[in-house]
Amino acid sequence: MTSPRVPIVQKPGERYRYDSEYKRNGTANLFVMVDANRSWRKVKVTDRRANEDFAVCMRDLVDGDYPDADRVRVEMDNLSTHTASAIYQTFPAAEARRILRRLEFHYTPRHASWPNMAEIEIGVMRRQCLDRRIDNRNLLESEVQAWERRRTDSGAQIRWMFSIDQAREKMAKAYPTPVLNESESR
Repeated sequence: MTSPRVPIVQKPGERYRYDSEYKRNGTANLFVMVDANRSWRKVKVTDRRANEDFAVCMRDLVDGDYPDADRVRVEMDNLSTHTASAIYQTFPAAEARRILRRLEFHYTPRHASWPNMAEIEIGVMRRQCLDRRIDNRNLLESEVQAWERRRTDSGAQIRWMFSIDQAREKMAKAYPTPVLNESESR
């Protein structure tokens, strides 16, 4: 985004004045990935939030970021692009199967608050990196990559302190207490 107007000239003794109008130079999407077990995060800047973009992120995750892992567990929200079918739509069937065999998807509850780790990282990134106008894609990518490196190198980790029992208590509607059949209780 850039300012389409010439700045308002300030006369001696006057307070600074500005015009809040801006020219939108486009939008970008940020895919944010966080590892709960170590100080690692990855942010991928894409032009849009489409099936293909999500699928490429998942392929890069298993092939580039976790090449030796048998299984990568991915917690995510219920966005329409966050599906196995997005991977099949993007890659040939054999490649999609190869990627999906290594992924295990877990979705956050639809009707519950979901302050998950990616949302926490997005909040930190918004305060530390995206708190100003960034007017082009190249600058956005370099700023986000620099933030990602600094945050990872600092050793910052999220200490997730929410237990299953606490989740059941706080979000009872989303996490109902399991009911056992009579045959199971014997």
